[in-house]
Amino acid sequence: MTATTSGPPLPDQHAAVAPPAAAGSASDTGTTYGRLIGSLFLAGFVTYGVGFALVSSVVDTPDLVISVSAHQATLVLGACLMLLNTAVDIGKAVLFFPILEKHSKRTALTYLSAMVFEVALLAVGALCLLSLIPLSEQLDAGQVSTELARTLGSLAVDSNTMAYQIGQAGLAFGAFFLCVLLYRTRLVPRFLAAWGAVGYVIHFTGAVAEIFGSHVSLVLLIPDALFELTFGVWLLVKGVRTQPHAQGS
Repeated sequence: MTATTSGPPLPDQHAAVAPPAAAGSASDTGTTYGRLIGSLFLAGFVTYGVGFALVSSVVDTPDLVISVSAHQATLVLGACLMLLNTAVDIGKAVLFFPILEKHSKRTALTYLSAMVFEVALLAVGALCLLSLIPLSEQLDAGQVSTELARTLGSLAVDSNTMAYQIGQAGLAFGAFFLCVLLYRTRLVPRFLAAWGAVGYVIHFTGAVAEIFGSHVSLVLLIPDALFELTFGVWLLVKGVRTQPHAQGS
């Protein structure tokens, strides 16, 4: 009788040990993914921000085609950094996908699609800027008139601006649903997810307003820009939960 009553507790003791190991593994995964995603959020500011600044220093002049001829290397470097942002943004969506898919495959696909849409438009804009180089070469060779070169140059710059705003509207649309899911599942602190949701709504409004000729996007971009910086740092330090927060906790 003694042997019979002392045997059963052993399997229960072993079973009780398994959940902490699984939880630790999930925590490690969330920390790793979170740090990678956070690094990409911050890298996006560096690559596109520096690239845009370099490009702007060349094209934001009255005779931009002549400026391109004198500062071709700066324009190429800036445009290449803007194109590098393509890999950064796609990387964020790809790393987020397996985490989001556990809770809402629709949201995971929406965010991934929005990022693909955004980087495609940003790439088109960067290529429009690079088209200024052969245009300036044709101007120097006398193959096009100065007036035509100025017109085509302005068109290339305006095309980049429009592509950027359309891409940002698409990004804000998809990222809004990302933040709603993060808020609902508490994969990150709720205040951070709520800040992101509000910031992306404001960002979307500014981008759409810019498309229709109201130049307010720079101001309306600020809340979202601050969120993405904060979010990137948070993920880099804290990581992201891979399982939803327990109800009532």
